[in-house]
Amino acid sequence: MPLVPYDPFRNLENMRRELDRFFTLPFTTGMDTNFGVPRIDIYETENEVIASCDLPGLEKKEDVNIGIENNVLSISGKISRVKDIKEEQLHRQERFVGRFQRSITLPANVSPEGIKATYKNGVLEVRIPKAKTDTRRRIDVEFH
Repeated sequence: MPLVPYDPFRNLENMRRELDRFFTLPFTTGMDTNFGVPRIDIYETENEVIASCDLPGLEKKEDVNIGIENNVLSISGKISRVKDIKEEQLHRQERFVGRFQRSITLPANVSPEGIKATYKNGVLEVRIPKAKTDTRRRIDVEFH
């Protein structure tokens, strides 16, 4: 005679716990949840907005595109593998290889003139001058 009475829902509870555990644990394949989306810090000074973006592995300036439209900074490009490694020889791949893209709204009105971008030690820094005049306009509403 069993010591625990029969409970038809006990197996369902175990399955629910296993599914919860599966969806809360990070994937162990080395893939990041933001695969292809570079991390970026945005801050501003009195005269400019600065975007600092982690992009390790860029080889040449043609591999990255930077654009600004309607106060949205867009950074895209591709990171290539330095060495050609055969698939059967690859045991683990955690570094990102492939196309990336990131678009982010800037915290201040900026001017597309005079943008400077530098790449050093795997970090892309984009310095964008703030617009001299405020392009925002207040619109009065007429009430009847």
